[in-house]
Amino acid sequence: MVGDPRLVRLLEHPAIWRGAGAAQRSGLSTGFTALDERLPGGGWPRSGLIEILVARFGSGELSLLMPALAALTRAAVARWCVWVAPPLMPFAPALLSQGIVLERVAVVSGAHPLWAFEQALGSGACDAALAWARRPQPRELRRLQLAAERGHTLGVLFRPRRADRQPSAAVLRLGLEPAGSGVRVTLLKGRSMHRGAIDLPWPGS
Repeated sequence: MVGDPRLVRLLEHPAIWRGAGAAQRSGLSTGFTALDERLPGGGWPRSGLIEILVARFGSGELSLLMPALAALTRAAVARWCVWVAPPLMPFAPALLSQGIVLERVAVVSGAHPLWAFEQALGSGACDAALAWARRPQPRELRRLQLAAERGHTLGVLFRPRRADRQPSAAVLRLGLEPAGSGVRVTLLKGRSMHRGAIDLPWPGS
């Protein structure tokens, strides 16, 4: 039966081909229609490494992920959502207000964040894993991308904006900066994606 959660999970696997309709929109909605329309697959990739480049950590980058993380943690067959080395400890009431199921969230800290991030990505136990890193090496990015594919996990790596000229194995790369009562998203890299910028208002603004 299609309603079986195990079958639903199987059919969402990126290696399963489901015809033209599914191929046109295979991504996870970002929660922002204008952004979904510009991203390959109609949203965030369900597996693979993406990079979000910011002027400074803790400047609102998580707001762009909240709708998708809420959807993932509220799914009937939700796996873990792991945060590795966040610059600030997540504030539980704020996450709850965004629809995040806290029982599906784990925060990891330690001396080797990229190693922990790679383990989370490749474990097969996570729907999403987020990490913050300033100077990862190209070979480390390649390992992270392969781990995300192996674990069928959405990996989100936040990096400083100055990294936009450095090579990366990420399947998607975005730049992020404040813009009025919202954010400006610059599309830097993505398969069959038109580069450019989109201004998005934050919900409720």
